[in-house]
Order: sequence, then structure tokens, then C-alpha cells
Amino acid sequence: MLDTISFSQRQRLAYIDFCLLFKGAIHRQDLIKRFEVGLSAGSRDFTLYKELAPDNLVYSAQEKRYFQTESFLPLFEHDARRTLVKLANDISDGFDAIGDIHFPVESASSLNVPDIFVVAKVVQAIVNQKAMSVIYTSLSSGSGARELVPHSIVDNGQRWHVRAFDRKSQSFRDFVLTRISKVTVKDTPDENELKDCDEAWQRMIPLEIVPHPKNIKYPTAIELDYAMEEGVLVLQVRAAMAGYLLRRWNVDCTKLASLRTGEYQLWLRNQASLANIDNLAIAPGYTSEEVEYQ
Repeated sequence: MLDTISFSQRQRLAYIDFCLLFKGAIHRQDLIKRFEVGLSAGSRDFTLYKELAPDNLVYSAQEKRYFQTESFLPLFEHDARRTLVKLANDISDGFDAIGDIHFPVESASSLNVPDIFVVAKVVQAIVNQKAMSVIYTSLSSGSGARELVPHSIVDNGQRWHVRAFDRKSQSFRDFVLTRISKVTVKDTPDENELKDCDEAWQRMIPLEIVPHPKNIKYPTAIELDYAMEEGVLVLQVRAAMAGYLLRRWNVDCTKLASLRTGEYQLWLRNQASLANIDNLAIAPGYTSEEVEYQ
């Protein structure tokens, strides 16, 4: 039946499906505002959606919105990678499920694709400011139950993480999305478990990145690559994200630019800015002594 209805109505049905899957609920007014349609047209869309997927939503007269049911199965196929990119850029439309416009641009293949239903539950917890119970498999301790309070989904360039308060360690940490399973959205968290209390997330630090002084013969080429001004690229980044950025771009973080292999074309000239950051084991060549000796 989906093939027989207009493209514009399929867009609206995909949006309903997207909101139910990733937010857990949708107001009729959300649809009307998003597509600038009349009340009667919006009502027809919800009626048609319910005909196509009667077990996917239930209406609450008290809250005046539709909620996802426990038996929910998406009416459309939502691509995990494209959905995560859209969520990271604050685009909530679900249109990829009905065929976005494709441009002849390719990117490197991803080896790390999270389960779309895990992503959906995590996003629900974030959007509704809820804690969640998960089974998490770590490299050090294997599989086990954890209670997390997530606040952001992060692309570190290689894989997707969720930034969350971990009730087991009583600290904010990063958890790889593909290692999460059996997600259950739970209670409302305490104030100290929310994003505003994540000091490493809230703190911005400057990074001064320059062409590697020993590995690069013609630094002007690197300056052009990164649109450097007067030979330096100055970035303001979250302290919690600094290690990921430095690793992704192979930035030499040693004091004396001592990483001499060809992949290191950049050097961090202000190592002192990395003081008191937790996740710097992944920053190329960085040790805490680099700051102490300056």
C-alpha cells in the first residue's frame, strides 16, 4: 500500500515512524508544524499510519500524543549510519527511509555499524532525560549489566560512542554503541547525573595544531590542507573529545615532535592545554610528563 500513496504523504508517515522509534512519542502538532499541513490532513496521516501498523502506537487522551507500544516494529527501514549522522547534526526527519536524494560522493566504508534498535532506545533515553539499563561488553571485564544516564551520541571518526554517567563507577564515561545490548529505558536521573555536571564535556580547551616541524619538507601544503592562518590551526574542542580528534588526525603530541613516521603530518605545539584530561592514552605520543617538563 505504501507504493500507492503520494511521495509527500510517505514522507509524513516516515516522520511519524521516526519519532515513534527514536523519541518514543509524537504530538499531532509536531507533524503539522514540520510539514505545514492542516489539522485534517495531519489527522488523516495518523489514521493511515494506524491502518498500516495498528500495533505501533497508542493515543493518550490525557497527554494528547501518540506513544510507541511495546510491540512496535518500524513501518520503514531506517539506516543506522545515515540516521546517526542526521541525529549528530540535529536533523530529525526519517526521510532516508523513503529515499533521500543521492549525490555522487563516496566515503570510506564503515566497519562499525550499531544496531538501529539499540540506537533508538539510547536516543529515547537522551531525548526524555532518562536513565537506561544495558548489557555492556567491555574489553577488560566482558559482558555485564550497567545503569547509564546518557546525554550525547558521539562520532569519534572510527566508531560511535554514547557519553553517559555510569552509576557503577560514579563517573562520566564513553561507551561504544556496538557493545551495548538489551537496552531498557528507566527512571529519571538525579541532577548530578545530567550533562551539566559532566565537567570534561562542558570544558572547552584550545588546541594549536601546526605542520610537523620535522616530517614535512613543504609546510605550505599542510597549511592549505587545513586552512591554517599564519601557519597554525586553532581549535576549541571539548576536553572529553580532545583525545579522539588528536588520534583521528594523527597529531604528534610529543614535546619535541619526536614521532617521525610519515603518517604524522601535524604537531600539537601547546601540550600544556592537555593537562587534567582523562582520555589522552589515545593521543599519539602524549604522556603527562610532557606537560610537567615544560
